Amino acid sequence: MQVVLVGLVFIGLDRGNVGIIANSAIALGVTYLPATLERDYRIPMDARLTLWITTAVFLHALGTVGLPGSQLSFYQSVWWWDHLTHALSSSVVAAAGYATVRAIDLHSEQVTLPPRFIFVFILMFVVAFGVLWEVLEFAVGGLGSLFGGATILTQYGLEDTLLDLVFDIIGGLVVAVWGSAYLSDVVGALVRHLERRTDEA
Repeated sequence: MQVVLVGLVFIGLDRGNVGIIANSAIALGVTYLPATLERDYRIPMDARLTLWITTAVFLHALGTVGLPGSQLSFYQSVWWWDHLTHALSSSVVAAAGYATVRAIDLHSEQVTLPPRFIFVFILMFVVAFGVLWEVLEFAVGGLGSLFGGATILTQYGLEDTLLDLVFDIIGGLVVAVWGSAYLSDVVGALVRHLERRTDEA
């Protein structure tokens, strides 16, 4: 996937498309995040978690390009592409929110979070992040139109925004239901990190 992302950067350069270049370069940077977290913070990132994170950013970057010879990106030509990438990306965001709040819950005796609260928190966290993303898309698109330049992020209207939020919630629901089964090692590592920080303080 990293090799393809490098190729997408060069495709963006060849086409003079700032959106492809920026999205592919950022996605390429994110693919190095699991290794950095494991090396610097000792957070276990097994192959499944690494593939999960990488697939989310890879599909987003690939969606800005489309088929060779086509003027339309996958986001524009494949009706379900945007839904898939939003569900995947929001599940990664939800996983980060779940792991963090669960680690704080286990680490601090002053914080007690019932499972139902964590379930609701994950959904609210994902919705809040989704709204922030949609505002960012609107702002970047508006600035691109205002200055007559290419847009890095594109918003396709109110209906698209609402559908994006629906699929954000779906991604959050997946993590809220199955997060504890797949993120326990990450949560444990975060708890140990918090304990080390407390001991050092």
